[in-house]
Amino acid sequence: MSRLVGRLREDFAAWTQRDLGELKIRYLFLDGWYPRVRIGKKRVRVPVLVTLGVCANGQRVVLDLRLAGVESEQAWLDAVRSLDARHLGTPVLAVVDGNPGLAAALKMRWPQLAIQRCTNHKLWNLLAKAPAHLREELAEDYRRMIYASSREAVEQARVGFLRKWKLRCKAVSASFEEAGDELFTFTAFPASQWKALRTTNALERINEEFRRRTKTQASLPNEEAVLFLLFGLLRSGQVRLSRLVGWQDLITPRMEAA
Repeated sequence: MSRLVGRLREDFAAWTQRDLGELKIRYLFLDGWYPRVRIGKKRVRVPVLVTLGVCANGQRVVLDLRLAGVESEQAWLDAVRSLDARHLGTPVLAVVDGNPGLAAALKMRWPQLAIQRCTNHKLWNLLAKAPAHLREELAEDYRRMIYASSREAVEQARVGFLRKWKLRCKAVSASFEEAGDELFTFTAFPASQWKALRTTNALERINEEFRRRTKTQASLPNEEAVLFLLFGLLRSGQVRLSRLVGWQDLITPRMEAA
């Protein structure tokens, strides 16, 4: 493992400085991971900030990987500034997990950027607020709202959801209202893309593959090796990223005006 890390260090350094301008990034997916790996004799969680982009041709590509002491606004601001310095351009949308520091960092650089809160993360938040006997009913109501067939149907279900859960469980309604319109930003985009834009699942799948690969791995020499190993999986093609569902609708007058 130490020899592998040595070979990847230089390549990873060049990768983190590469120019991003030619990718013509339209969307961003950002999340903080905490993979548990063995370093020496201990298993520890290593905080990794991951940024994935969607190009104009719909291809998804990992843009940035970095260690962070904590998933703070400053840590994310450093990541955003790095993307900007590498000529990322101005994205249309960012899909995030709900971390307030991340949203603040994005808005600081791109004030007009549309933010989509991951609907899966918010459901987990709501379920944690609800009594056990209400969770199944809550999940059904929530999914019926999020997966409604049209923007109008989503909005109608949203009104009903809030009215009902204000009576059923105030903690749930308060958490739901906290997300605001950012939970429904996806409805302003082509319906063909809704499945891909509702959640940060694209990042979760990469994380799952990484966990699978490191489950049987011998101990790593240090935290930095986590980045090198993930980078190696990406570079070798062992982690494959497909095009965004509905990518054909990326380049339209509506999207360019968004």
